[in-house]
Amino acid sequence: MHLPRPSRRHVLLAGAGGLAAAALPNTAHALDVVEPDVDSTSRWKARPPQGPIDLVGKRPTMIVVHHTVSANTTDVSRAQAHAHAHWVQDLHMDENGWTDTGYHFLVSRGGWITEGRHQSLGALRSGRDFVLGAHTSGQNGAGIGIANEGAYHDGAQPPRAQWEVLVALCAYTCRQYGIAPSRIYGHKDFGDTLCPGVLHDKLPQLRSEVAASMG
Repeated sequence: MHLPRPSRRHVLLAGAGGLAAAALPNTAHALDVVEPDVDSTSRWKARPPQGPIDLVGKRPTMIVVHHTVSANTTDVSRAQAHAHAHWVQDLHMDENGWTDTGYHFLVSRGGWITEGRHQSLGALRSGRDFVLGAHTSGQNGAGIGIANEGAYHDGAQPPRAQWEVLVALCAYTCRQYGIAPSRIYGHKDFGDTLCPGVLHDKLPQLRSEVAASMG
């Protein structure tokens, strides 16, 4: 039986440590976590990709956290989340020359999630494969890239809504792909970069909260 997806509001009200759990189909003792609302590329009216979108052919083994170094806006609206998704896609396609957005998902400062590279959401829901992204050199065939709106390399802290939804998205991604929360990394773990700023210092907390929310 298909159960209705909880709304984004219910995810936020549940908090990072209080996500609902239920039995996975065909799995006697496994726990499931809430699937957070994600606005697909069609929902935020993304540009079509400039080339083919490739599947890796296997499940990812880790998550890589990023920040986008955009303005630390106080606009927490869904419209701002969509505008930010367009800004990232334009940057990656027009300036970097990439096929599409490099990240799989983006989390806005207001706590809205947008699909980045086309087909990432469908692949995540299937739990069997993932889209080849362009977010971390040398690791794109192994990791899901989740980028957070804002610049966090100068000590700024992510808003609570953004943090809680990042936890929810990481927990769902870990559950879907069988990724251990200990395998959530930051971009700077794999290259000479400041990304994801203070979020890298918060990785132990992120791993802990993701593990707790997964039961």
